[in-house]
Amino acid sequence: MGPSQVLQGRVCLVTGATRGIGAATVEALAGMGATVVATGRSAERGQTLVSGISQRTGNDDVHFLRANLASMAEVRGLARTFVDRWDRLYVLVDNAGTVFPTRRTTVDGYEEVFAVNHLAPFLLTSFLLPVLRSSAPSRIIVTSSYEHRHGRMYWDNLQGEHFYFSQQAYAQSKLANLLFVYELARRLEGSRVTANAVNPGLVHTNICMDSGWLIGFVKRMLDRFSGLNPEQGADTGVWLASSPDVEGVAGRYFQRRRAVRSSRASYDVAAQQRLWRITEELTGLSAKSGM
Repeated sequence: MGPSQVLQGRVCLVTGATRGIGAATVEALAGMGATVVATGRSAERGQTLVSGISQRTGNDDVHFLRANLASMAEVRGLARTFVDRWDRLYVLVDNAGTVFPTRRTTVDGYEEVFAVNHLAPFLLTSFLLPVLRSSAPSRIIVTSSYEHRHGRMYWDNLQGEHFYFSQQAYAQSKLANLLFVYELARRLEGSRVTANAVNPGLVHTNICMDSGWLIGFVKRMLDRFSGLNPEQGADTGVWLASSPDVEGVAGRYFQRRRAVRSSRASYDVAAQQRLWRITEELTGLSAKSGM
């Protein structure tokens, strides 16, 4: 099997896939022969993505499922739709993320950055875990960020109930990604399902463009002088999804295809377990959820 077909017959699901890192990830996985299921909020962008990638890669096994991950009902619906159509899942890439300049709440009443960046991947992964287990060896990859190093868990203000700063909310959510991955990896020991986090680097994407003029301006300046393109940003995640070099490796934080140390706060086991319990309560999952 040539390198271009390394994922032939492997089903991969990528969230936040209609632009930026997610779109680049879908195209790279499709180019390796995978069956790729992309998700996003816009059906129009999704269909454009799928048709373009199929044309460029020659892979017609690329699909799109619409879901707004700010809604926990739609997260559940996405999981149900997936398992109704596919009975295998070898790679789950929890990539979707967002940030806003002011506090916004979802249809469920959750603060939106916390909901999309943390609650949604926790819930989606939970519902897809049975098919990941039955497909093992399989891989879960969560997109975190260098910004997690500036984050701390404000346990009495997790959703900005008392104060809200955009950068703090985003950094906290990216720290939450790591707390989730490390606890998940521990719970999955012996299952041949691995969970790892990735820092894509500073990438030219639209994630901050709806976040107010100041954040957008700073992002554009950073992009101009130091930003990676989406393909470069997707590289480590794609490598984690496909490389035999990381088979069986779990509970690690990767950047530039290397496992590196994350922040001291991310290794706090008590914090990992506390966040897990809180998230189970917020998402309506019980300790018997299988995770």
